[in-house]
Amino acid sequence: MSKTGIIIVDHGSRRQESNALLEDVAQRFADRFQQQYDIVEPAHMELCQPSIATAYERCVARGAMRIVVCPFFLGPGKHWTSDIPQLTAEAAAAHPGTHYHVTMPLGVDDLILDLLAKRINHCCDHDYTCQQCQGTIRSGDATADQTSAD
Repeated sequence: MSKTGIIIVDHGSRRQESNALLEDVAQRFADRFQQQYDIVEPAHMELCQPSIATAYERCVARGAMRIVVCPFFLGPGKHWTSDIPQLTAEAAAAHPGTHYHVTMPLGVDDLILDLLAKRINHCCDHDYTCQQCQGTIRSGDATADQTSAD
């Protein structure tokens, strides 16, 4: 039976913290679902590495003949309808005999709604001044350092 590779892809950022978040997501997914998927790779659509082509190559090198590309995006915008499928098709062309599929974006799901409630409750439970936002423009503090909001 042929192996399936999973590529979790985001936009990519000039901020290393944002790119590291995707690597963390991919690793956590790999750890949690290791019995079902033993090949999981992160990828960024643009701006940084690994690219979709690099992640596809890594999946194939690890034995995958089927590649499932999962956009780490909420909505079905241009990246989902055009950019990611095109980049994936280009990557697949370098590996004859492999097959790929791009999943739906995350979209609206009860789990997303639960996550929204979790984020909102965190603010409410910390009297709107949690450690992550205190002293920044995110806290609504008019005297906050504007540069700390990046």
